Amino acid sequence: MMTVLITGASSGIGEGLAKSWADDGHSVIACGRDPLRLEALHQYSPNITVRLFDMTDPQACRQALAQCYADLVILCAGTCEYFNHGVVDAALVERVLTTNVLGPVNCLAALQEQLVAGNHVVLVSSMAHWLPFPRAEAYGASKAALTWFANSLRLDWEPKGITVTVVSPGFVDTPLTRKNDFAMPGQVSVNDAVKAIRRGLAKGKNHIAFPTGFSLLLRLLAGLPECFQRVLLRRMVRS
Repeated sequence: MMTVLITGASSGIGEGLAKSWADDGHSVIACGRDPLRLEALHQYSPNITVRLFDMTDPQACRQALAQCYADLVILCAGTCEYFNHGVVDAALVERVLTTNVLGPVNCLAALQEQLVAGNHVVLVSSMAHWLPFPRAEAYGASKAALTWFANSLRLDWEPKGITVTVVSPGFVDTPLTRKNDFAMPGQVSVNDAVKAIRRGLAKGKNHIAFPTGFSLLLRLLAGLPECFQRVLLRRMVRS
């Protein structure tokens, strides 16, 4: 049995992963900002302990994650906000980048001295990093930055024996995506997302993307000339 640390465990994919590993008898350290939902997780299984902190606060990360040893670290917490049809909102961009990029970086900075050969770090990104979707300037940029960071970090940490994996989900039915006011093709359940992530990790993949069909479609679009991408993406968003 191993110890799994998960950020963003208060809801969505993070909560699903925490319950899944706890159900299998592993020790889970569930991290988040919602005390009531974290307490519910703790009550769900004796295998789950909780850490309450804001990962956008470097000092809070250092305090909460001190002496926190885990075989598997899954940095799952994130947020999403959209531009109002091209109106640049600097505060919105700062909020999204701070949570989606600096948050995971703060956690890794706090954990890095406790990581040893054989440990595994997983950063949850998004398929949005492949293509420029309308209104997703902040979200797409944050996930592209996180993915680039993770891929570079892998090159530095592999010689130390620490594995780094990027997860790129499509649309998953979570409280965050339920706020979306547009069609979400290929949407999957949290349970399906958990299965896909655990299956990919068991196979030792550096990159896990799901659902497969939507992933292949976006990769195909990413390989097309930019003029075709714009037309097809606009039609996809409107459908």
